[in-house]
Amino acid sequence: MKPSITVIQPKSTEEKINKIRVAAYCRVSSDSADQLNSFMAQMRYYENFLENSKTETLVGIYADEGITGTRMDKRDDFQRMLKDCRKGKIDRIIAKSISRFARNTKECLTVIRELNDLGITVFFEKENLDTANISDELMITIMGGLAQEESVSISQNLQWSIHKRMKNGTYEVPSLPYGYNKENGNFTIDKKQAEIVQKIFKAYLSGKGLNVICDELNRMSDETMWHKNGVKYILTNEKYIGDCLWRKKYTKNNFPFRRCVNRGEAEQYYVTDDHEPIISKSDFEAVQKLLQLKSVHYGNRVQKSYPLSRKIICENCGSIYKRRCVNNIVYWNCSKHDLKASYCKSVRLEEEKIYRAFIILYNKLKINYQNIFPALLSQLQELKNKKFSSNKQYSEIIKEIASLKEQIHVLARLKTKGFLDDSKYLEQTAELNSKIEKLNRELQKISHCDDEDDVIEKIKDVASIIESETELMTEFDEIMFESLVEKIVVKNQKELEFQMYGGLKFAERLV
Repeated sequence: MKPSITVIQPKSTEEKINKIRVAAYCRVSSDSADQLNSFMAQMRYYENFLENSKTETLVGIYADEGITGTRMDKRDDFQRMLKDCRKGKIDRIIAKSISRFARNTKECLTVIRELNDLGITVFFEKENLDTANISDELMITIMGGLAQEESVSISQNLQWSIHKRMKNGTYEVPSLPYGYNKENGNFTIDKKQAEIVQKIFKAYLSGKGLNVICDELNRMSDETMWHKNGVKYILTNEKYIGDCLWRKKYTKNNFPFRRCVNRGEAEQYYVTDDHEPIISKSDFEAVQKLLQLKSVHYGNRVQKSYPLSRKIICENCGSIYKRRCVNNIVYWNCSKHDLKASYCKSVRLEEEKIYRAFIILYNKLKINYQNIFPALLSQLQELKNKKFSSNKQYSEIIKEIASLKEQIHVLARLKTKGFLDDSKYLEQTAELNSKIEKLNRELQKISHCDDEDDVIEKIKDVASIIESETELMTEFDEIMFESLVEKIVVKNQKELEFQMYGGLKFAERLV
């Protein structure tokens, strides 16, 4: 008997479509009102861009306002976007143009290639370029080069205008040295500060060193805290004899732009008798000769670095502790207390006691490893997994901040045109700025939450280092200390707080 075959049709079901997760990147190049409007326009545009798309969904808008396009590391939201790409939160990026995305060809291509390796495509609307098409890389190189040249051209035009003002004598210094004020564009002497400048020159010519002068100045005043570098700046500043040296720093022509001290690489402009002097030329020249002699004498001295250098922080004033040796005993002192005892009441700490406290802490962590690190890492991972993605919240706050800033610009225009009096303007702008400050704090909280992966990885590294060692510590281990401790906060003369990489904090008593 011939078998009977019945075809069973599949049930009618709608195929579930996994939408492509799209991120938009916006950037404006200054904080002006016009650029702010452009910034808000970009935000609104991308907000509605994929609203009705069946295949794509907008997961976030990343926006940098008033940030340079030539340096990617200076753009916080750009870096946050790259971090989210690496975490697998984004499938595609849309940018208005290559120049909005980056003006540095090398960095632009490096990022695009990394994104390509992650399976993430980038679409540039203005140029109609999509990195999903491999053949477009050459075009991106060309367009990126043009964007870079645009930045170079803008920079060169700005430098040219500054140099022209320097040559014809119309350039105005952006900041004044200690001892001078500015009235109607002219230098005027601040008599009280000028007396201190004269005392500094007189003291140095009498043979006193920079540290001694600092100590004397700090004993004289409770208002200004003097440092060695500040005193040296005054002693070498030609403005105190009424002259001006322009272009002490210059911007390199090669890309990306860097500001460098001008040691003869670029043209400079020296203006004599520009304003009223505070110091005579003979005294100034004598000081320069003396500084040069001391520089030759002490020039070969090398600044030593120690395991605790720049690691110890004073909780009272936030200053860094410095090393001192007294009667063959090494101490660490708060640098502000060193300048003047009344600035900070902290006490000095013996180096050996600090080392001993670290040894005790390390051994405690080693002995109790199983009770601390596995459970801690498990809990952190569980909290991270439960946390709801904050991209949408971040985007909403960015838009709200942009809206508040726009309101401030509107108030400024109303005040300029006479429709708003000063008191009302100050009252309303203060209220808006208070709201912006509160929203910025919210952004910081979200950013910290978003860095949980980095925190977990750092704590894993700390745990791994401690676990890998087989024995307890009997003598201070510099390499182990450097690997584990980010900084030490001095709570009081008997207690230290060791802050490990990853944010772990452990208190230990000095014995």
